[in-house]
Amino acid sequence: MRSLSIVIPAYNEARRLPPSLERIFAWMDGERLEFGEVIVVDDGSIDGTAEAAEAVGAKHSCLRLLRNPGNRGKGYSVRAGMLEARGEWRLFTDADLSTPIEQARLLYEKAMETGADIAIGSRALDRGLVEVRQPLLREMSGQFFNLAMRAATGLDIHDTQCGFKLYRARAAQMVFTRQRLTGFSFDVEDLYLARRLGLEVVEVPVRWSNVEGTKVSAWKGLQSFADLARIRWNGVRGVYGRGD
Repeated sequence: MRSLSIVIPAYNEARRLPPSLERIFAWMDGERLEFGEVIVVDDGSIDGTAEAAEAVGAKHSCLRLLRNPGNRGKGYSVRAGMLEARGEWRLFTDADLSTPIEQARLLYEKAMETGADIAIGSRALDRGLVEVRQPLLREMSGQFFNLAMRAATGLDIHDTQCGFKLYRARAAQMVFTRQRLTGFSFDVEDLYLARRLGLEVVEVPVRWSNVEGTKVSAWKGLQSFADLARIRWNGVRGVYGRGD
């Protein structure tokens, strides 16, 4: 992997972000990239997230900070970062590193092996890699959401919601310029778009640990189910356009 951008959506992550960034930079140093950058997208945080990122950036010149115009949502943040990125490969990951950054190598190797345009981390393909599980109710809700997602979109994907996904630059441009949703259902929309655009997606089992402090409220969880219908309806109406 010669050229990599890492995008981190961050909302009120002042405490968790600095150690995660330092771990990412240490890993990038070991990868000996020809080009590497980290883009933190501050989603209208009120706890000093932007200042925490800037403090780390003072030591690492390859860190860039984007600021959303207020709290716009995780999907908005990821889209902004992925379209701003300059790497040949573009990874987005959660600020808590619930999937260790070192797992990015697995996604890259699988994409190279299969020729895939997008490699996504999956908690469902090998449950033995889940080191700290979610509370039972959240885990069951996630499984039900996946069933509803499959019925609504026809996607044969076991885990759309793991926040650890690697895109080739061209695939990122094709998908994120068409993305419409700004909340937590953007992952489904992006993968739905990828299929419509003829892009190859591969799932990769990754290590994952639940980290307390989720930003997904019960209301946002319910909205995600409604978003599945929006995605399907947008597809029917031709909102997403045609492939390049």
